[in-house]
Amino acid sequence: MTAPSDTYDVIVVGGGISGLSTAKLLKANGLNPVVLEARNRVGGRTYTVQNKQTKWVDLGGAYVGPTQNRILRLANEYGIKTYKVNEKERLVHYIHGKSYPFSGSFPPMWNPIVFLDFNNLFRTLDKMGREIPCEAPWKAPRAEEWDKMSMQQLLNKVCWTSAVRRFATLFVNVNVTSEPHEVSALWFLWYVKQCGGTMRIFSTTNGGQERKFEGGSSQISECMARELGERVKLESPVCSIDQTGHLVLVKTLDNRTYSAKYVVVATPPGLNLKMHFNPELPPLRNQLIHRVPMGSVIKCMVYYKENFWRKRGFCGSMVIEEEGAPIGLTLDDTKPDGSVPAIMGFILARQCRKLCELPKEERLRRICEIYSRVLGTQEALHPVHYEEKNWCEEEYSGGCYTAYFPPGILTQFGRWVLRQPFGKLYFAGTETATEWSGYMEGAVQAGERAAREVLCDMGKLHSSLVWQTEPESLEVPALPFHTTFWERNLPSVGGLLKLIGVSAVLAATAAGLMAYKKGLIAVA
Repeated sequence: MTAPSDTYDVIVVGGGISGLSTAKLLKANGLNPVVLEARNRVGGRTYTVQNKQTKWVDLGGAYVGPTQNRILRLANEYGIKTYKVNEKERLVHYIHGKSYPFSGSFPPMWNPIVFLDFNNLFRTLDKMGREIPCEAPWKAPRAEEWDKMSMQQLLNKVCWTSAVRRFATLFVNVNVTSEPHEVSALWFLWYVKQCGGTMRIFSTTNGGQERKFEGGSSQISECMARELGERVKLESPVCSIDQTGHLVLVKTLDNRTYSAKYVVVATPPGLNLKMHFNPELPPLRNQLIHRVPMGSVIKCMVYYKENFWRKRGFCGSMVIEEEGAPIGLTLDDTKPDGSVPAIMGFILARQCRKLCELPKEERLRRICEIYSRVLGTQEALHPVHYEEKNWCEEEYSGGCYTAYFPPGILTQFGRWVLRQPFGKLYFAGTETATEWSGYMEGAVQAGERAAREVLCDMGKLHSSLVWQTEPESLEVPALPFHTTFWERNLPSVGGLLKLIGVSAVLAATAAGLMAYKKGLIAVA
């Protein structure tokens, strides 16, 4: 029999940012929630570690930027300050064994054909994204067509040059820790669109990677957990959810039972497979949770005695295009006061799956070797400390950064995983967000939306208030990205070839007419 002390208004499954945001808002509205977290810590896919070598290091989600106003609001509430990721010096693009310093979000393309192809690719991705509703991507005019297509197939259609196809592959790897052939074109286009477009999602300055939190991102979850107090239960993996009675009964692996009027599940969709539901989940949702895998990534921080890359005029950001390279993208991870010099790098997708079985020391050796080649110095070969986190081995995440949708899944099943309640069961988690899904911002949006859905069902909130916009952060304003006339109007490579073809026909016709008029051509 359920003890009275284990009866609550709402049970929240998952103590990451999304679940804690749900519980925080419910408590603020006078309800008594409980948070059941499987791990021995809160924070989910954010994970800050403190030690003497690093002071503090974010082994999970860390980055925040303009338009991510909800997570910035929470940080401000708790007095957690942000600082800008260093990008004062030049970035480096490494390709064909050579390093090319550059400034800006994307590396320049000097070959005019490659430039046209590059410009057209990102212009096309943004143009296609504008047709996709953030709240319901399956309602896009060409949703089924784009969903049946992988990003690899789309890139093969849009890109004319191998250089741009190669960079586009890295663009997919970096943003969703998956390969282009693994993800639906519709889902990826939606993902980029709901993060503000190609410039916003990929940029450091004025983009999704502009800032970090002083002291680490886990502080936000820890502050919410302290506010909730004993309502947060750690080491409480949920194994069953039974809503056949008057109250919903939730059982944990230690055989403890909690009861409530409502349950909010705030975990990655695939983790639903660890729970038994009575009654069973609806058929489409039950099918879908078998079909949305997590991305593959190892986050790596290499520490050095001094910040030698800045002395060489580099900011620490590297875009590395080399098939054998373990790392695809790096950012400076030095502390804001200039102490603890470090470079953060991601081992992504196929490289993650190739290298995850190697010893940690071997991964570090390979990372230092590629940094040495890119930065052109032996200093990169001599780290003083190394931290890494392989998110593929996390039982209660299954991977990072987010769950992805393979081709054909979003239009067939997607509406069920995103937000559709089932009885007294509601769904949060960053995957259910419509803005910055996959990021901390999306986790907050989803958690607060799920809380308001419960409040609405209780009659405490009007349905028109479930979805709410967030005022822009005053400390982190969003600046527009300006495109030039030529970037907007230059032809694609295909368009140029057509233009050349038409021009050649017109030139030949004109030459023929001229020759005819001068009597150089006789008509039979």
